[in-house]
Amino acid sequence: MMTDWRWQGDLVNFRLTAKRAEQVIREIARDSANVILGYHAEERQHERDIFDEDVFRILRTGMVLESPVRTTRGEWKCKVVKRLRGNRDAGAVTIILLDGKLFVKTIEWEDLK
Repeated sequence: MMTDWRWQGDLVNFRLTAKRAEQVIREIARDSANVILGYHAEERQHERDIFDEDVFRILRTGMVLESPVRTTRGEWKCKVVKRLRGNRDAGAVTIILLDGKLFVKTIEWEDLK
């Protein structure tokens, strides 16, 4: 269910809502093989003590709080946020790839401690 369309010649652009992006990400992330952790994300995981299990928990149960942004390749980028370890929220900047997979670009603590 996509909303906010605009005409551009013969094309209609649709905006992916945060709610729909959340649903799509959760569905794709059910199978770990559909998730690609980028080199930068892996570096940040080690630096910030955020484990693979945390990343999958974020993707499978977290929330997309802001509208996704369309990339120049036509893919959708957004941040998925989930409360981990007591009162700390972690975010995974995630791209929904055209091939139906997820690319996790980076992982961060939202409170910047």
